[in-house]
Amino acid sequence: MAAANPLWGAPRIHGELQKLGIEVAERTVSRLLPKRQPLPSQTWRTFLANHVQDLVALDFFTVPTASLRVLFVLVVLAHQRRRVVHFNVTEHPTAAWTAQQLVDALPDDTAPSYLLRDRDHVYGHAFRQRVRGMGILEVLTAARSPWQNPFVERLIGSVRRECLDHLVVLGESHLHRILTAYFAYDHRVRTHLSLEKDAPDGRAIERPEVGRVVQIPEVGGLHHRYVRRAA
Repeated sequence: MAAANPLWGAPRIHGELQKLGIEVAERTVSRLLPKRQPLPSQTWRTFLANHVQDLVALDFFTVPTASLRVLFVLVVLAHQRRRVVHFNVTEHPTAAWTAQQLVDALPDDTAPSYLLRDRDHVYGHAFRQRVRGMGILEVLTAARSPWQNPFVERLIGSVRRECLDHLVVLGESHLHRILTAYFAYDHRVRTHLSLEKDAPDGRAIERPEVGRVVQIPEVGGLHHRYVRRAA
């Protein structure tokens, strides 16, 4: 009975035995039960995997400009398909500004169940109040633990390595145009290991019989898209 019902304890098994007409003390049942190893607590990776469909992460990263200004970029990433559902650029981020970006990113009834973020002070009272009003539960990473928000951190690393490290940013509008082009490329073209080497928007496999391979520049020529076209 204990083997077939691993969630049952001695009182439950004792009760079942009584209903079967077996007279035995509960203490005896407890003594005869095999010792069980405590179940390990859920890992952080398991939590992220279990809630991938209902989880959105956001984070800031900074970009210096040619005029020595520092711009802040906010990205909002949906975990399920690794899509950037919203981004924006500002020189002076505030809690109210950040809250408005979240509303713009998740309009109407598209709000997820969970929002994963760090403990930056920019997520102040106005932001937390707006999140509660949208019915979203905030999940906060530990202090100085960017690895606990891995998907958005990986995205930011890719943006830097594959785009911003090769360009000189002139200002807010220029940075906005660059990131718009990069995220369009990222969604439609770039393959992701976490998506079994598919793009977030999905890419069909083009067979050799379709035609020859054609190279199309993306992100100002930093990257290329490859498609087959009939000769």
